[in-house]
Amino acid sequence: MNRLGNETSPYLLQHAHNPVDWYPWGEEAFAKARGEDKPVFLSIGYSACHWCHVMERESFEDPAIAAILNEHFVSIKVDREERPDVDSIYMQAVQMMTGHGGWPMSTFLTPDGRPFYAGTYFPPESRHGMPSFRQVILQLAEAYRSRRGDVESAGNEVRAALSATPETQRGSVDRAALDRAASRIVQGYDRVNGGFGGAPKFPPSMTLDFLMQVAWRDDAGRIAGATLRDVVLNTLTKMANGGMYDQVGGGFHRYSTDAEWLVPHFEKMLYDNALLARLYTRAWQWTHDPFFARIANEILSFVAREMTSPEGAFYSTLDADSEGEEGKFYVWSRAEVLSIVGEEDGKVFCELFDVTERGNWEGKNILHVVGDASAFDAHRELVLRAKCKLYGVRSQRVWPGRDDKVLAGWNGWMLAAFAEACIAFDRYADVVKKNADFLLTRIDANGRLTRHAKINGLLEDYAGVAWGLTLAYEAVHDQRYLDAARTLADQILARFGDEANGGFFDTPIDHEQLITRPKDLFDNATPGGNSVAAEVFLRLGDKYAEAAKRTVESMLPIAERYPSGFGFLLGHAEWLAGSPKAIHLSGSDVAAFRKVIGETYLPHRTIAYGDGEEATAYVCENFVCLAPTDDPERFREQLGDAE
Repeated sequence: MNRLGNETSPYLLQHAHNPVDWYPWGEEAFAKARGEDKPVFLSIGYSACHWCHVMERESFEDPAIAAILNEHFVSIKVDREERPDVDSIYMQAVQMMTGHGGWPMSTFLTPDGRPFYAGTYFPPESRHGMPSFRQVILQLAEAYRSRRGDVESAGNEVRAALSATPETQRGSVDRAALDRAASRIVQGYDRVNGGFGGAPKFPPSMTLDFLMQVAWRDDAGRIAGATLRDVVLNTLTKMANGGMYDQVGGGFHRYSTDAEWLVPHFEKMLYDNALLARLYTRAWQWTHDPFFARIANEILSFVAREMTSPEGAFYSTLDADSEGEEGKFYVWSRAEVLSIVGEEDGKVFCELFDVTERGNWEGKNILHVVGDASAFDAHRELVLRAKCKLYGVRSQRVWPGRDDKVLAGWNGWMLAAFAEACIAFDRYADVVKKNADFLLTRIDANGRLTRHAKINGLLEDYAGVAWGLTLAYEAVHDQRYLDAARTLADQILARFGDEANGGFFDTPIDHEQLITRPKDLFDNATPGGNSVAAEVFLRLGDKYAEAAKRTVESMLPIAERYPSGFGFLLGHAEWLAGSPKAIHLSGSDVAAFRKVIGETYLPHRTIAYGDGEEATAYVCENFVCLAPTDDPERFREQLGDAE
């Protein structure tokens, strides 16, 4: 066992028996590199990553390759989910140096951390224009020995680029600019399959949330006869009917490898399902279409059943592979389905879910819904019985590995999803309370937050947990959650702020020294820490309102240019454009308002202060509080009619 045997990350523990003399990220590894004058090989991945497993089997378990690494390099293995700060810096370097990114990330550093060569997956033998990993490490070891000046020059150049401060501008919240951003996004809309662009397709959850808000306002952004409402609802429907959605057990896989949402990359990530559960909940509030309610509740049921610890914490991922094969756990033969479901019902089920003798993927079948909704609805009870039987049989298979890391920020995002569903469906209060109580244990007496194990909280964690706790307060009215959210918001303001340029750094002022202080603005697979912080400040209102405005305005110029990368942030700009107003509620108003917002899509509503009989609602646009009433229907009419 190498040094990773003492770590808590399942990804690092997977490599604990490699012949590579791995170090975890830390001063010990860099001190060794400096002392022995060796370059550093930095390998970053995560436990559910299919190609990470492939490179481990092909290279890191190979004694000959391990011997070269051990002789010429100090090798460091990082779990990107544990250390997104480290991952962010070196992924930016990979993208600068190669024009693309991905995992496993393979970066070669000087002993003080400057990258001088980078890539992602390298095969064991040269193929398709890619050099073998053995060739790469031998050539880089030789370059470090004999061409040190070139190595140093490359490292200095990359570090300078990483440390460069972009020219900052401050934008103003403008509805016309937001409409232009929405129109720019939908130019890439796939009218046939939903979503944007071609293969591969990732679930555009934050972009769809922004477009839903604009559509709710005035349905701007027509493209080829489609409205924003069409864009959002068609995409949500196509994704949930596709193979990227687990039709048997619920929950979404990471992304679709094709344009039709059929063949997924089979890993399941907590963050995807948090963002998508929230989105489908909001789609139900918008349309009252039971399809969206079903998908939202299936996602949340999957998380509660398969991704939740006894303490109420949420685990991180389910692997793409089982028994060494990607997707094996999830696919079916036609004979299996007929045997399990029964011949007569099975034939109907196979028609509905495209299960054939030939198969639709590598001789097997990925379940996905074909035909129109009426055919599915006509056999709803049959489908429910069949799925139950299939789930029972599937549960006896060898399960994909589960990464049981509990990351504070990701838990906050999922808590927000459960809390919004609790408000909408009047369910999940027990899940909300249990997870919120767990997250309170991650905050110490000084208001400092732990991300995972011995790792201190990053902006992602402070903002994510504050977001979840604020919504938990809205859902179950426990004052402790709101108080803790305010504490975390204060920590963000005190320790993460970028005074020169606005917004917030990913790391606190007292964080360990890295080669640059990262500040990731984009909403990529996960919402950016700055975007979530803006949401928290908007929900808390009062003294935090100005911080929310400054944060959004500091990012608006770049968000307008690249709107697909700022879906979450643009939603907050839409919120600010609605001029949020504070409205005092008392007595029966509080209960009536809570009931109305559970059943109605009001994208910019929050109850952020008070408890019991007194509260302050922050709402936008034409929503005002009229006469006190204990009649939710009358209250809804008053809200809807008010100008």
